[in-house]
Amino acid sequence: MFYVAGALIIIFIYDLKHYLIPDKVLFPAIGVALIYRLFLNFSLIPNFLLATVIGSGFFLAIFLVSRGKWMGFGDVKLAILMGFLLGFPNILVALFLSFFFGAIIGVILMALQKKGLKSEIPFGPFLIVGTFLTLFWGSQIIQWYLNFFQI
Repeated sequence: MFYVAGALIIIFIYDLKHYLIPDKVLFPAIGVALIYRLFLNFSLIPNFLLATVIGSGFFLAIFLVSRGKWMGFGDVKLAILMGFLLGFPNILVALFLSFFFGAIIGVILMALQKKGLKSEIPFGPFLIVGTFLTLFWGSQIIQWYLNFFQI
């Protein structure tokens, strides 16, 4: 998994600088994550496939509806990796955190007049931050959230 973590760091920096997620880095990382899941616990594969379909399907819908204006196709592919890394329900935590931090940074950049409403901001770095936070604290975040609904 150190390989995948390194790939995510490379993608983070590359997308931040070039507004592009490189397939040469992403596809091998997807392959390594899939192989890791296949050998770690084969019975959990449906869980990770569900997470992959939810994550990439969500971004694919945004990509198709906007015709690529709101979100790039690299984010759709990055969500495949996220699904294989996180599984369900952790993919939901990562997506929420990604949008949450993306919105905060976007508002700050607009308040500082560094970006406008029509400016592009690469979303891959936010997806990667959400992924790392979820890898380390996803279960605790889910438990914390569910505690709000207990009486």
